[in-house]
Amino acid sequence: MINFRLIRHLWLFLAVAEEENFGRAAKRLGMSQPPLTEQIQVLEQALKVRLFERSRKGAKLTPAGAAILPAVRRLAEQLERVELAVSEAIAGHTGMLTIGAISTSIADVLPSMLEKLKIQSPDMTVSIREIDSAEAVPLLQGGDIDVAFARLEGDLGPDIACMPLTQDRLAVALSHKHPLAKATKVSISALAQEAFVTFSRRYSPVYFDSVMAACNAAGFSPRVLHEARSVSSQVAFVACGQGIALVPSSLKKLAPETVVIRPLRETVKVVTTAMAWHRKRPNPMVELFS
Repeated sequence: MINFRLIRHLWLFLAVAEEENFGRAAKRLGMSQPPLTEQIQVLEQALKVRLFERSRKGAKLTPAGAAILPAVRRLAEQLERVELAVSEAIAGHTGMLTIGAISTSIADVLPSMLEKLKIQSPDMTVSIREIDSAEAVPLLQGGDIDVAFARLEGDLGPDIACMPLTQDRLAVALSHKHPLAKATKVSISALAQEAFVTFSRRYSPVYFDSVMAACNAAGFSPRVLHEARSVSSQVAFVACGQGIALVPSSLKKLAPETVVIRPLRETVKVVTTAMAWHRKRPNPMVELFS
């Protein structure tokens, strides 16, 4: 049996944890502070653990509170999905597909696919969640998303199927004032002494490893001064004069006037978007993409 009272208490816990203040959390929840404080105390008594360290400055999570926070966040996300699915079912929609996608695929790959999906399954509801590439496999394994569009390749484990959709050549993003900005093509070895802005391996291991391998093949390990969460952020760092970056050549159309994208002499291809799904959780909607 679902314990709805516990769910409500956990929802209140999440608000206090995110606001780090009972007063702000109460305002966010549309309630007064004393009942919120009382409900958190009830939750602590039920769990037999202290969740917050209270002070005049606010409320900080205890180690126990920090330990349960990720699970509570996942529960909140799943409840939102259930609520959406119920409301869509009431509205007469016959299916729901939850997509996890990196920002570039949302702009480049998904529009045409979703148009096809709309034609073939007009009554289906699609929910899109922006993710990092490194999140794709865990989210698929946990059932949080049905299909992922991310920078993925290679062996992702026995349960995850993967199909590359788009590839691109690496190019170098340079400040328009950089000495190499006037070159027609740039050799990777010419970048050995440069400060690099890289895509963080935490967010896209495949992309990061491709860049590192290209530099190592040219005889050097890049001097990484900045890490970014997206390729567009890499270009933004370059525009601020914080170094150079190896990025997909297609980013040329998005680069500001202060940044030039020059092709490399070497051919280094990277998977810019792949589609992945869980083999053991067949979703008929996935077939529309394959």
